[in-house]
Amino acid sequence: MQMTALAPHCGVEIRGVQLAEATGDAALLDEIRTAVWEHGVALLRDQDFGPQEHIAFARAWGGIDINNYFPLTDAFAEIAVVGKRADQTTNIGGGWHTDHSYDQIPAMGSILVARELPPTGGDTLFAHMGAAYDALSDDLKAEIEGLEAFHSADHVYSPDGYYAQTDMAESLRGQQMTTGARHPVAIRHPQTGRKLLYVNAAFTTHIVGRTREESMPLLQRLFATALSADNTARVEWQPGSVAIWDNRTTWHMAMNDYQGHARTMHRITLTGEALAA
Repeated sequence: MQMTALAPHCGVEIRGVQLAEATGDAALLDEIRTAVWEHGVALLRDQDFGPQEHIAFARAWGGIDINNYFPLTDAFAEIAVVGKRADQTTNIGGGWHTDHSYDQIPAMGSILVARELPPTGGDTLFAHMGAAYDALSDDLKAEIEGLEAFHSADHVYSPDGYYAQTDMAESLRGQQMTTGARHPVAIRHPQTGRKLLYVNAAFTTHIVGRTREESMPLLQRLFATALSADNTARVEWQPGSVAIWDNRTTWHMAMNDYQGHARTMHRITLTGEALAA
């Protein structure tokens, strides 16, 4: 297994591995897990990775969380479809976020497989939240120590939320759900122990004990630090590409720069664990 950094502080490309074969190799699977936990996202290319192999690998990793909002494949309920038709203008995940932070026990991460790609564009950007925390000033680290933030998806997926106002509305499920969870603003990674910034612009609504208006100056400072140039990486999708990422360690954003073309990705979400400071 060979690894090459995607960016100075975020992401790694793994070569010399077929994920379908790694499913039955405990030592290799542990190496891949560690790479994802440390680097935030791992990109693997030229994979022979059909839906059954996708599910088998995810099960070997751990539990599978069924997504409540995205459409599911007809044959496999474990696989969510992250798609955009050629006639749609809005995409899913077009702003910086981390998946499932609005759950009491957020998902560990995701395994995303490219199925249909536009001729150009449609890359996914990632940012490393360990590097983001490290970049905070000592004063800002002290300011957020012990703080919790509230996360919700209601303003995004509800009947009067963001997607309901777009041409993506008919494609999504779960609009009647309500969500809400509080997590430390800075957490320790459950496996590596690294300190991570755990807020995001899409789902973090406010600091617990403060109004949204009172919360935004601090949150905006944290968001700005998280997106420093050397802290972000770009995954350029090609046929046969698979990305595995850690939601605790990263944010991501799907670029929407391929108007008039379709893009279809298959995603399995991996079960996580409770977060703590």
